[in-house]
Amino acid sequence: MQKEHQDRTALITGASNGIGLALARKLLSEGWQVIALNRSDYPADDPVIREAEGSGRLRIYRAADLADYVSLGHALDAIKRHERSIDILFNNAGGSFPELSYSKQGRESHYELMTVVPYIILMELKELLKNGSLKTVINTSSSAMKYVKAFNPEMLERPRTFRKLFGPYAASKLALSLWTQAAAPRLAMEGIKIRSVDPGNNNTLRKGKKSGLPLAVRWLMKLFFPSPAHGANRLVEGALGAHSRETGVFLLNGRVAALTFGDQARDVLDRVDAIYRQEYRARRAP
Repeated sequence: MQKEHQDRTALITGASNGIGLALARKLLSEGWQVIALNRSDYPADDPVIREAEGSGRLRIYRAADLADYVSLGHALDAIKRHERSIDILFNNAGGSFPELSYSKQGRESHYELMTVVPYIILMELKELLKNGSLKTVINTSSSAMKYVKAFNPEMLERPRTFRKLFGPYAASKLALSLWTQAAAPRLAMEGIKIRSVDPGNNNTLRKGKKSGLPLAVRWLMKLFFPSPAHGANRLVEGALGAHSRETGVFLLNGRVAALTFGDQARDVLDRVDAIYRQEYRARRAP
């Protein structure tokens, strides 16, 4: 265990599978404390996870559905009650869905889970971030956004067409990086740095789960992609590496990369902020 990290705390969403699980294992092995916000249980036979949970270095909060504001709200309230600070928030939860579907709030599922919910989590946990020493947010994005040839923020909630991976998934990841860019100046005034990071190619296939990936991509992933530890390393590098003093940037292969449709970043931010204030906060007002 590296003692220099013992007083540092990371919150990871989607930390029970894939890249999130690999990230939790990595940080725990390096002495971090980890707050996990998960939809599913951890593997029962994972010694790193079980030891950390038993010692209190891993604290687990459950939301049956992160894209359901009632379930998400209960989990975030519990985190705010029991935790004192967060050094790094890894907004990592996500996934590709096999068909067009909608959240309980009526928005397309990719957009709700991977664009709107990370903003809600950031805003709700901002005070805990301000109490931390690193005050950093890492949003897990994707290079799949390069396949987005036309982008209309108005269509994110209810798209007219669907393509596996290269449709709503890619558009939602682009929207995530765009609001990250647009929100950075305001967050910097509060001492918070935010970046979006592509974790690269990773084999995140799960048995028994219907895939939202095209067949060719599934075969490439199975045969050639590295383990999720690769993506975890990319996220940690994005948080603590060469670009740790920058904010608002999108990191691809460890370098700052330009975003397409950057002129629409403010529009995306205004939309997710309106959802947060007019729906999430309004529903939870006493």
